Amino acid sequence: MLRVIAFILMALALPVLAQDYRVGERLAPDKAGASSRYREVHWGDLIPKGWDPMAALRGLNISRLRDGDPKAAEALQRIRAAWAEAPVEASLDGQRVRLAGYIVPLERKGDTIYELLLVPYFGACIHLPPPPANQVVHVILKTPLNGLQTMDAFWVSGTLSLHRGDSSMGIYGYRMSAERLDLYPLPKGMQ
Repeated sequence: MLRVIAFILMALALPVLAQDYRVGERLAPDKAGASSRYREVHWGDLIPKGWDPMAALRGLNISRLRDGDPKAAEALQRIRAAWAEAPVEASLDGQRVRLAGYIVPLERKGDTIYELLLVPYFGACIHLPPPPANQVVHVILKTPLNGLQTMDAFWVSGTLSLHRGDSSMGIYGYRMSAERLDLYPLPKGMQ
């Protein structure tokens, strides 16, 4: 349990490499190629002001917990419950947006993908616990696509709605009807 909690707190520091990204790595905003049809939003925009994702752990000294400690299991349950109920930003409902993230395919037939989750950092929803619900977007593709791989990085553009649901990979707080997916360009030197 302690390892899971430690992953949450230190995801950005893990040196696990895969597909040119590290676990916990976030994508940078687009400085040049933004489409005027969509408002570019960032993951922080999906979090209502004042919401603290770590509030459920306030007062708990994590450094004193050990694997197998009932307090570690209790802390994990508290954070999972709080993150499942994470509030969403109501002002984004019905907005046409563009958001960069990593994909986790959900609904597929063979190599064709119909639905996916979009998450803010590499490894999210594959490692437990998944991110807060306000950091997971359930994406329904208007046009199914072939050849997408778990944790590929994309710009996803479409209409965002407030819709909480539970997928096999985690609870999401938003749904997007995706009109387009654009491959997120690898940084120079990683191509």
